[in-house]
Amino acid sequence: MSLKTARRAGIAPFIVMDVMRAARVRDEACASPGDLTVHMEVGQPGTPAPSTVRAAAKAALDADRLGYTDAMGVPQLRARIARHYRETYGVGIDPARVCVTTGSSGGFLLAFLSAFDAGDRVALADPGYPAYRNILKAIDCVPVGLPATAASRFQPTPELLDAAGGDLAGLIVASPANPTGSMLSPAELEALVGWCRRRGTRLVSDEIYHGIVYGEPARTALSFGDDMFVVNSFSKYFSMTGWRLGWLIVPPDLTRAVERLAQNMFISPPTLAQVAAVAAFDARDEMDGHVRSYRANRDYLLAELPKAGFREFASPDGAFYLYADVAHLTNDSTEFCSRMLAEAGVAATPGVDFDPERGNRFVRFSFAGTMADMVEAAKRLKAWRKA
Repeated sequence: MSLKTARRAGIAPFIVMDVMRAARVRDEACASPGDLTVHMEVGQPGTPAPSTVRAAAKAALDADRLGYTDAMGVPQLRARIARHYRETYGVGIDPARVCVTTGSSGGFLLAFLSAFDAGDRVALADPGYPAYRNILKAIDCVPVGLPATAASRFQPTPELLDAAGGDLAGLIVASPANPTGSMLSPAELEALVGWCRRRGTRLVSDEIYHGIVYGEPARTALSFGDDMFVVNSFSKYFSMTGWRLGWLIVPPDLTRAVERLAQNMFISPPTLAQVAAVAAFDARDEMDGHVRSYRANRDYLLAELPKAGFREFASPDGAFYLYADVAHLTNDSTEFCSRMLAEAGVAATPGVDFDPERGNRFVRFSFAGTMADMVEAAKRLKAWRKA
């Protein structure tokens, strides 16, 4: 008799991770270092964690027992995150509402489990971060894709929400967004907050790319009230992807529920990362220098990629991605990216990871690496397209 397999075991892959694996396999077979893959598939900063963080980690390894912490995180870090909202956005946050999480992924899981029941419908823009959709399905919620277009910079709108019909238990927004890099204006974000409040829909605001913007600063959803979740992370702006640390600002009515879930599911976030991350907020000049590098990478690719046939992009107002319309080149972005990796040695992510319905004609390039990576990628892509 065969043993049962849970339905959630059939969860869709996070395709970017599959691309990373394929790139690793390719590199293992490379005869020359000059032929190694140029990685543009993943949002991995090409810079290390801040020097302040690395110094704090070394000190903690020598002096700290590094045992379990409170499920919601060490008090010093929770207080420092609350101070960050006061200093950066002018918004007062009670540290009791701050939950330190194992990456932003832990924050999304805690938010979804505390706010949504099985069968609840939760809206999100397509294209959007694939883990939203896949986590919701794994916990038996129903993701409702909103077919956003270039006209709204691929962001959700009240009109798209109205068209979704039926009760929506939640709405996920991201500004700057992955994969597009587009941003909501303060008025647009406020309109979405108001739409949710009038209908009793819980808002979850993904703000992990705050700090990586190329124009006006991003506005936090907390500017418009305290009845929503805000998810952030040390991975992107602070270049701490492998430290697996994020945070969740919790609505006051759900703080104890989130704490109970965190106790049972995670016990506590990684202690070394927490102790060191307190010092991350003292490295603004260093991090802002990285953002200037991302801007230079973006501007270089916007000038060079059209020479390789990539001409139409979503508005890259923040984050470090270019979401390219490749409908004139292919109707199968998965096959296209596979050939690009094999023949040009450039790894990028097919749009179907972000939009199951229309992503077959889009590709996402990450420009989080070094300028040398961008120059080499453009060189390879131009040669590939001419071949």
